[in-house]
Amino acid sequence: MTRLESSAAGAPALGVALYLAGVALFSINDALGKWLVADYGVGQLMMLRSIGAAVVLAPMMVTLKVNLIDPRQAPLQVLRILFAAVDTFSFYYATRFMPLADVMTFYMATPLIVTALSAPLLGEKVERFRWIAVMVGFVGVLIALRPSPQMFSWAAPLALFGAIMFALSQTITRELRGVHWLPLVFWQFVGSGIIGGATVPWAWTTPTAFDLGLMFLVGVVSMTCFIFIVRALAMARAAVLAPLQYSAIVWAAIMGWLVWRDAPTLPIIVGNAIIIGSGLYVAARGKMVGEAVE
Repeated sequence: MTRLESSAAGAPALGVALYLAGVALFSINDALGKWLVADYGVGQLMMLRSIGAAVVLAPMMVTLKVNLIDPRQAPLQVLRILFAAVDTFSFYYATRFMPLADVMTFYMATPLIVTALSAPLLGEKVERFRWIAVMVGFVGVLIALRPSPQMFSWAAPLALFGAIMFALSQTITRELRGVHWLPLVFWQFVGSGIIGGATVPWAWTTPTAFDLGLMFLVGVVSMTCFIFIVRALAMARAAVLAPLQYSAIVWAAIMGWLVWRDAPTLPIIVGNAIIIGSGLYVAARGKMVGEAVE
């Protein structure tokens, strides 16, 4: 096997690792965001987190010297920016009126949506065992999160809409895998910051120095998340990565125990066991059929 063939063969595995790391960071990002939007406007958070992301992204731009204007598939790039911005706004706004676990339940439907879209929009093959694993994993999510009656509140359609936007942005990201990750991440945060900034004149609350630092931290964390996700989607099929979104529930349980000493309840243990089991099943079957980048 040549070095090039070896690199291509290892790309899906690296993509899986990057995606799992991105999902883990998303768990931190989501918790910080919910805490901040309780006192500050969603648009304000979107704008300030973009500034925080720029602090870290700028040195990369200088070092890599990548052209930030890539005309390839420009309409899809614009759609991706809009979908990502709407997803961010919908998620944070929904968490102001719903428990984070309920909002996450809707977002955990993303693997189902991405798997469904990957065949007609990307032309990817979705094997039956992946469908089974995705659906079984979602059952585990429902058991672990135990949705409350607030899941059916007026804000629920907003959370579902955000989940659909997130799924569409991920699907488009896979389609744009030929575009360098830096302009994709850069313009995503520029678009999010501009859209969020447009709402600031009507919803601005001067943050404390500590909260301002947290908003910048959200930007750094979310920017790192999206770099990992974009790189992962360039290396492995969307249908392969989609079920890994369920690992967010596992990370939420771990952080709850480490930070707040919340002992996992029986539903959380059973739900996480089902999620992990479905993931191991996909990994085992994936080795049997042989994973491919394309």
